[in-house]
Amino acid sequence: MRKIGGRAVRIMLVGDVVGRAGRRAFRKITPQLRLERKIDVVIVNGENVAGGKGFTRKALDELYAGGADVVTSGNHVWDKKDVFAFVDEEPFLVRPANYPEGTPGKGYCIFPFKAANIAVLNLSGRSFMPTLDCPFQKADEVLAEIEGRADIIVLDFHAETTSEKLAMGHYLDGRVGIVVGTHTHVQTADAQILPEGTAYITDLGMVGPHDSILGVRTDIVIQKFRTGMPVRFEMAEGAAEYAAVIVDIDPSLGRAEKIERILIREQD
Repeated sequence: MRKIGGRAVRIMLVGDVVGRAGRRAFRKITPQLRLERKIDVVIVNGENVAGGKGFTRKALDELYAGGADVVTSGNHVWDKKDVFAFVDEEPFLVRPANYPEGTPGKGYCIFPFKAANIAVLNLSGRSFMPTLDCPFQKADEVLAEIEGRADIIVLDFHAETTSEKLAMGHYLDGRVGIVVGTHTHVQTADAQILPEGTAYITDLGMVGPHDSILGVRTDIVIQKFRTGMPVRFEMAEGAAEYAAVIVDIDPSLGRAEKIERILIREQD
């Protein structure tokens, strides 16, 4: 079994980074985890990094400065017009691959780590989400396109429902090394290795303010539910939580050996 530096490749996948509190926590905690846990590669969902929705140049650079190697996204990828100035030039920023042909940016990238090539694919679900091309068909297309070019394949499936995410995990079991869900900002307790060797979790969770509702001020969200009236969401501040998984993966087979949930909560 081929190892990198005598061991499997260790990949950390980090949940949606939300707003200023999320960026601060990501910059603070990621370098510590990389050192303490001997992390080789960090993949993070950044679609909420700038004010809770979308990307700016400054916010994306903060993720890179904090230790991100590859940045994935989702349905909020286009919410800041700034993104159009750089999305085509960023080699390791990906948007959902099942946007229609001709959409700016790219749906996957191949990140080189020592002797291993790591393909990172991003897809968006369709249940209670914007209608895009079929993510299952698009997964098949991308896997055919990258065949022979990647030792490890990772999917960030940005989707709303647990059933759609679980279906994707089982659909790709044994064909990719890792499938993680993002979007709902609450870490699920089902991290597992599926029967054919794919590491899976329904949702990574978020990096954002703990005293919040999905990163937004609690009073504002409660007001919306109580009154049914439109409100302007504002990001919460304060102590953050940091949610991720660490996966050890054998690059010779592209199969996972171990998956571990990480949930760190800062003290006020």
